[in-house]
Amino acid sequence: MPSDATTVEAYLSVLPSDRREALGTVRRTILDNLPEGYEEVLNWGMITYQVPLERSGPTYNGKPLMYAALADQKRHMAVYLTQVYADTETFERFRTDYLATGKKLDMGKSCVRFRRLDDLPLDVLGRAIGATGVDTFVAAAQEGRRA
Repeated sequence: MPSDATTVEAYLSVLPSDRREALGTVRRTILDNLPEGYEEVLNWGMITYQVPLERSGPTYNGKPLMYAALADQKRHMAVYLTQVYADTETFERFRTDYLATGKKLDMGKSCVRFRRLDDLPLDVLGRAIGATGVDTFVAAAQEGRRA
C-alpha cells in the first residue's frame, strides 16, 4: 500500500510489528549487499534504492533510476528488483537460485512477493542486490533508452 511517510523510519514505524520486523530484516539484507553509489530513500511510496540524478544524469521522467525497492502491500510484502527484470541472464540466475532453495517463487515482472520472511531466501536476494554496480546499472539503463 502506498505510504504518505516521508522517511524510511516513518514508513516502517506504522507497520504491524510482524511486517515491520520482516521488512526490517529484508532491508538489512539489502543494505548489507547494496553496492556503493546507490542511496536509500523513500520514493514512490516505498523504500527505494536508487541512483542519484547527479550520478545518472537526466532520465526520461526526471526521477532517479530505481535499482530496487521494498514495500508493504495489502496482502503481501514485496521486493522490486529492476535489474533482475531488465536483464535476461540476471533473471535466469535469480530464478534458478531462488527455486534451488525449495521456496515457491511468486514473481511478477520485477516484483517478488512474499507473505512471511521465511518465504524469501535472503542469501539469494543478497546476491541479486550485490550483483550490479551503479555504473553498470546506469549504462544498461541508458542503453535501454536508446534501443
